[in-house]
Amino acid sequence: MNIGSLINGKEYKGNGRDLYEVHNPYNGELVGSVDFATEEDLFLAIETAQQVFEQTMKRMPAHQRSTILRKSADLLESCGVEFSQLLCQEAGKPIRDAHGEVGRAVQVLRFASEEAKRNDGELIKMDSAVGGEGRIGFAKRIPVGVVAAITPFNFPLNLVLHKLATAIAAGCSVVLKPAEKTPLSAMKLVQLMEEAGLPAGAVNVVNGFGANLVPKLVTHRHVKKVTFTGSGPVGYKIKEMAGNRKVTLELGSNSPNIVFPDADLDAAVAGMVKGGFSFAGQACISVQRIYVHESVFGKFLDQLVPLVKNLKAGDPAMDTTDVGPLITEDAAIRAESWIQEAVSQGAKVLAGGQRQGALLEPTVLVDVQPSMKVVCQEVFAPLVSVIPFETEEEVIAAANNSDFGLQAGVFTSDINRAFRFFEELETGGVWINEISTVRQDNYPYGGVKLSGIGREGVASAISEMTEIKFMGIKLN
Repeated sequence: MNIGSLINGKEYKGNGRDLYEVHNPYNGELVGSVDFATEEDLFLAIETAQQVFEQTMKRMPAHQRSTILRKSADLLESCGVEFSQLLCQEAGKPIRDAHGEVGRAVQVLRFASEEAKRNDGELIKMDSAVGGEGRIGFAKRIPVGVVAAITPFNFPLNLVLHKLATAIAAGCSVVLKPAEKTPLSAMKLVQLMEEAGLPAGAVNVVNGFGANLVPKLVTHRHVKKVTFTGSGPVGYKIKEMAGNRKVTLELGSNSPNIVFPDADLDAAVAGMVKGGFSFAGQACISVQRIYVHESVFGKFLDQLVPLVKNLKAGDPAMDTTDVGPLITEDAAIRAESWIQEAVSQGAKVLAGGQRQGALLEPTVLVDVQPSMKVVCQEVFAPLVSVIPFETEEEVIAAANNSDFGLQAGVFTSDINRAFRFFEELETGGVWINEISTVRQDNYPYGGVKLSGIGREGVASAISEMTEIKFMGIKLN
């Protein structure tokens, strides 16, 4: 499979000089190649998006946008196996997780189809103010225009759709820059949406390295909104470049998960195994820091460690594989070096810790310290640290002792404690009796501190891609 960029419904193969190969992270096999966009391609994509927005998208009735999104969902569902296999090959995602991502992507399209009909404004009661008698006011949401969407490798279908489907629902046009490591599924998706009736040029795909394309993309005069998912340093650099444009950033985290003695310990342990090691921990809300009350700390480890050791790491194409490779061998080497550094500083490995190529064994660490990288930074690998605590105040302080704040999980049967932690934890979301890794696509999702700006989730993302415009009428 060889692709270029997709502009106005046509494929552009760049200049033929910048050819990038996409390899299976597990076995190194060639999956496809990408002919990177030139600067001229990029500018053509932006100009096309602007033209299609002005002539088509902002004038398209809501029912038509809704129908396109619904038909896209139906088409994606009908060829779900094909997309799952592509995710498995280009991202190294275990096939079971790939099926799950495709299912979520279908749901995002259907949510967006529904929300396209609901994205409205409000009637303002003008006579609430002194002197407002005889006046009518209403506010309407209007699409911002051209959206620059920059997406990561770890969910190359679903996170792309969190930006594309919501932009289309809002009436915007898009220039998409997918991760260079996983561009094949994004290109196939946009072609599918055009088959479902999306006007050519409503979504344009430019492939290439972010360092080459993104500065020119996010500073272009036609771009009115930038939405980015990825690392913190890159995200805040993009925000700086974007100036006064609307910006949504979905960035990293080192999610805390807290277990109290009154919790269902079996459910907590099972959740941590799923949330810490699915897709090799390569999710911004992956379980990373597990705080367990000292009274059940030993029992928790006795249950957790055997389950982690029984996880099968290997070929992501096999239905029996639990943990596949990291996206590159360099990513696995980095995580391995953090483990070794933590051990040299006093940490103990209870499971895993060994690497073979891009595969890193599912790893459990104890006796860690807050200053260790495995605790205070984002590991983005199949690695969890288990830490005992004694009091609520202590664990709240420990959980909040982070530059990040995306999601947290708290396991307890005490409803009052649940609400206390909801108020006190410095995160954008708190799950009670559920792991931090849970994400549904229909709630406001995003972080505080260095974990991002703005909110995703279909309805929230649509709002972020609109401006509120007011009209007042004085009656005679």
